[in-house]
Amino acid sequence: MCIFCKIINGEIPAKVVYEDEHVLAFLDINPRNKGHTLVVPKKHYERFDEMPDEELCNFIKGVKKTVEVLKKLGFDGYNIVNNNGRVAGQEVNHVHFHIIPRYEGDGEVVKFGEVKKIDLDEVLKEIKE
Repeated sequence: MCIFCKIINGEIPAKVVYEDEHVLAFLDINPRNKGHTLVVPKKHYERFDEMPDEELCNFIKGVKKTVEVLKKLGFDGYNIVNNNGRVAGQEVNHVHFHIIPRYEGDGEVVKFGEVKKIDLDEVLKEIKE
């Protein structure tokens, strides 16, 4: 059983920010900023694209509700980050979104990295084939 399933089942304690029948949102124990929260679906799915549409809709609604709760912190903006697969930086194999509140001058910057020269026409052709 993964660590997030253990948190959902109450086997591991968490600082819960929001909960409904579909999602659990709790403070990240290694926060990137004040209020950094993880939102997880209560049903185990490893990757975002594996979630059935109805579950996905309920999950995204839970993410939005969590943002509404976090607004009490008075942030100036926020990042929502989701990694799928180890190569993309996923450390726990259970779908989860990071909500990272951003405060003016906090110095926390989320960057995508180096830009690569890629033939977009070739990529589109490969996708459409």
